[in-house]
Amino acid sequence: MPLSEHEQRQLEQIEQALYSEDPKFVHAVRSSDPRVHYKRRAYQAAAGFVLGVGLLLGGVISQYVWVGVAGFVVMLVCCMWWLTSWRHINAMSAKALDPSRAKASSSRRRHRQHKKSGPMPRPGMMERLEERWRRRQEGG
Repeated sequence: MPLSEHEQRQLEQIEQALYSEDPKFVHAVRSSDPRVHYKRRAYQAAAGFVLGVGLLLGGVISQYVWVGVAGFVVMLVCCMWWLTSWRHINAMSAKALDPSRAKASSSRRRHRQHKKSGPMPRPGMMERLEERWRRRQEGG
């Protein structure tokens, strides 16, 4: 459920007050966010790619084949590293923006697992209660 403009302003004020009162805590919370970790990895991979380009050019200029090959391998590994980090960032952002999508993907995953192992188990108590509440709110 989206927040109203008034609630968003209040939330921003609370965040600003928290940041001004305890910046170390805010930094600790932000650094524990997995997206920050994967963004850092993506930047490191980009820097490694640039290093690989430098090695490749250095190998071509100095005519040492092994330096050029090492540069190419570094570039390849860093591309893969960046790609996996980017996928993690996008997956986490999609889950954060659309919780229903994350729930649907986990139910599909569960369905695939149980499809292999046998019949689907009954939904848990909380899931049944949520379903009843949803039906009640819809009027049926």
